[in-house]
Amino acid sequence: MSRIGRLPIQLPGGVTVSVNADNTVDVKGPKGQLSQKIHKDMRVVVEGNTVLVERPTDSKPHKSLHGLSRSLINNMVEGVTKGFEKVLEVNGVGYRAQKQGKKLILTVGYSHPVEISEEDGVEFEVPAPNRIIVKGIDKQKVGAMAARVRAAREPEPYKGKGIKYENERILRKEGKTGS
Repeated sequence: MSRIGRLPIQLPGGVTVSVNADNTVDVKGPKGQLSQKIHKDMRVVVEGNTVLVERPTDSKPHKSLHGLSRSLINNMVEGVTKGFEKVLEVNGVGYRAQKQGKKLILTVGYSHPVEISEEDGVEFEVPAPNRIIVKGIDKQKVGAMAARVRAAREPEPYKGKGIKYENERILRKEGKTGS
């Protein structure tokens, strides 16, 4: 039995889950609504305030899909109740971030500022010029947008300049030595 797939998902107050005929799971909560199509072999059962995911056989693909399906539904439930956020840090002399309307403007050592627009369901917060918070209810969109912001100037290994995740450790290299 899948250790992740067999765990029931507890639904907090104010969250409703419905399963359509084509195995699309819709989750509604206080922060919004999300939907995800689950593989046709997996069976999603809503009983009161719990959601269970069942698989038809113990074959390897079904075991993999079992845990995946449960994790996707759990992330949707967590997203509509608490939401997700990724924190990025901007390191470097003269490097900074600012928000103008729905755009994030990064000054990260290029001859021009880099502009990144917010997408549906994802928003930026800039509490300080060297700190960016990417927020949203969809975990995949938040992670993808944070990766896009980081890709504007990835941290380099010699001085550590660039944009990195808050808890990311950069492997530093020693510079050249004069002989």
